[in-house]
Amino acid sequence: MKYEVLTKDGRAKSARMETVHGIIETPVFMNVGTVGAIKGAVSTDDLREIGTQVELSNTYHLHVRTGDRLIKQFGGLHKFMNWDRPILTDSGGFQVFSLAKLRRIREEGVHFNSHIDGHKIFMGPEESMQIQSNLGSTIAMAFDECPPSRASDQYIRDSVDRTTRWLLRCKEEMARLNALPDTVNREQLLFGINQGGVVDEIRIEHARTIREMNLDGYAIGGLAVGESHEEMYHILDVTVPHLPEDKPVYLMGVGTPANILEAVDRGVDFFDCVYPSRNGRHGHVYTNQGKLNLFNQQYELDSRPIEEGCGCPACRSYSRAYIRHLLKAKEMLGMRLCTLHNLYFYNTMMKEIREAIRERRYAGYKASKLAGMEGPPKG
Repeated sequence: MKYEVLTKDGRAKSARMETVHGIIETPVFMNVGTVGAIKGAVSTDDLREIGTQVELSNTYHLHVRTGDRLIKQFGGLHKFMNWDRPILTDSGGFQVFSLAKLRRIREEGVHFNSHIDGHKIFMGPEESMQIQSNLGSTIAMAFDECPPSRASDQYIRDSVDRTTRWLLRCKEEMARLNALPDTVNREQLLFGINQGGVVDEIRIEHARTIREMNLDGYAIGGLAVGESHEEMYHILDVTVPHLPEDKPVYLMGVGTPANILEAVDRGVDFFDCVYPSRNGRHGHVYTNQGKLNLFNQQYELDSRPIEEGCGCPACRSYSRAYIRHLLKAKEMLGMRLCTLHNLYFYNTMMKEIREAIRERRYAGYKASKLAGMEGPPKG
């Protein structure tokens, strides 16, 4: 991997990252395809058309359904889903802690029951790395615990200490796997995850600890899980300066366009969130003048595209009225068009962000973008 910061504008940075599966220009929004596909009938050809740089899939979900060993037989997730650009796989840790009703956390890992059929599963650092190695993703995430943001300081501290020990085991196991002759991607990268709830001291200590491990990148986890936006921005303010400047920074599970604009201003490179696809499937679409709900009757006779001037497949060919008709009729095409529009909106916004940083006008761009989107929708 080669990661080079091209331009800094305040704390915002635009970088170029070279990987075995292609170049990533940051800041970047990773389009979330949990089980190897974007929900809403979006294909990998669609992803290429709408400017997707990185696809994100989920280790836990692919392990419990279909199985990582089967995917390895097809040559890894890239070949299985026909995607030739970078893929990031998350570790499965967040799903273990959010989906499993019954779980036992031990030093070796976590014992839990599948949310699909209830069968018993064990996952620890080595298992997570082995699953991600079978998938052959470009970037693998370390296995961690995502403690509740409102847990006691002592619980959070103990959890973070365990996450650090797990990170060391992840690093050792990835080095072992990448040296094996039958590994799908022997250039697989590893990002570590900073945790600490909303406790400044723990966040900073953990950032200082993991930055010494010389990882390929660093993520900030455990945010957007119930704390306020102001608390999230504060944690970024105090944490990001303690992570390496010459490595990518990833804010996990975030977020809204406003969240992304604010986090870029605090030095974040990578983002992911289910909002654009989830909202799209419910007829909620993003525009530069605010979010629209196409189920509203006011769009019944509206012949305009979702957004004038938008180059997405939906806006190039279809009216708000037609898409509303599809949604009301429960036709899959309506959900698909809204999802494509939203992903295109996010991908295009990231391109605009990169251009604004490289032209050192990010502050003005951010202010203008926020002012437009936070006002009342026009039409």
